Amino acid sequence: MTNLVEFPGLGLELTINRVAFTIGDMPIYWYGVIIAAGLLLAVAFGMHYAPDFGIDKDRFMDVILIGGVLAIVCARAYYVIFAPFKYESLWDMINLRDGGLAIYGAVIGAAVFGGLACRWRHLPLLRVFDVVGMGFLIGQGMGRWGNFFNQEAFGTNTTLPWGMYSAATRSYLERTQAELAAQGVMVDPTLPVHPTFLYESIWCFVGLALLWRHMKKRRFDGELALWYAAWYGAGRFWIEGLRTDSLMTPFFGLRVSQVVALVSVVVSLILLVVLRRRFAGREYRIPLAVDLTKQAAWA
Repeated sequence: MTNLVEFPGLGLELTINRVAFTIGDMPIYWYGVIIAAGLLLAVAFGMHYAPDFGIDKDRFMDVILIGGVLAIVCARAYYVIFAPFKYESLWDMINLRDGGLAIYGAVIGAAVFGGLACRWRHLPLLRVFDVVGMGFLIGQGMGRWGNFFNQEAFGTNTTLPWGMYSAATRSYLERTQAELAAQGVMVDPTLPVHPTFLYESIWCFVGLALLWRHMKKRRFDGELALWYAAWYGAGRFWIEGLRTDSLMTPFFGLRVSQVVALVSVVVSLILLVVLRRRFAGREYRIPLAVDLTKQAAWA
């Protein structure tokens, strides 16, 4: 369960254990602990800022519970659908302890089921999406460190100082040489690789800082959500191009996440341009005091 992770260019060596602690004979992995911590921090952030968006905290918690649980279900379903191998049993399909959550599956699940929950609880959908978008950046930024403990979600070879090497990266690359070559990806298992989980974590936290600073400057409801989709999509597009474990579409050998990322960036930027022009010159009033009993669900 332990891995010696080396960063030769930095002269660093770290011994990491995938197991955080055990309950009886059952190991609890760092992957799950970190994912859970990211979710809790995202929820805490959302609950703190909900009143600034005119969102009732009690109703918002209902939406978070429904959207959060089903986002995880959809994240796993998305991964299973596009996984390049067949699962041997239903247990293998639902077992999350070894990783296997697709961020875009979570985003889609949260948008669909969280949106339905907003309608049920009579909350303003676009404002909720604004808060949730920033919360996603927290969860994604933290969650990627679960990949570090699992030694997964890494990239191709690099000579950069922060290149990473471990027995786990070497073993994976040796097993997948043929598949990677078929995708036009050539790697040397004995050399350091891009720590792409780190790149995405940094990208998410930088995006969070930018959205937080823009929060009170937004012109319309849903603007922060669109900036989230554009920012994360842009980063994910180039980071995914470095990875060696991408989920692939069944056609043209395209990477699923790059396709989704590109579409989300293009659509979001078009909507941002159109809507910012539409609301240009209008003063946006931050809904600090809202009659929550009369909120329109789709405002």
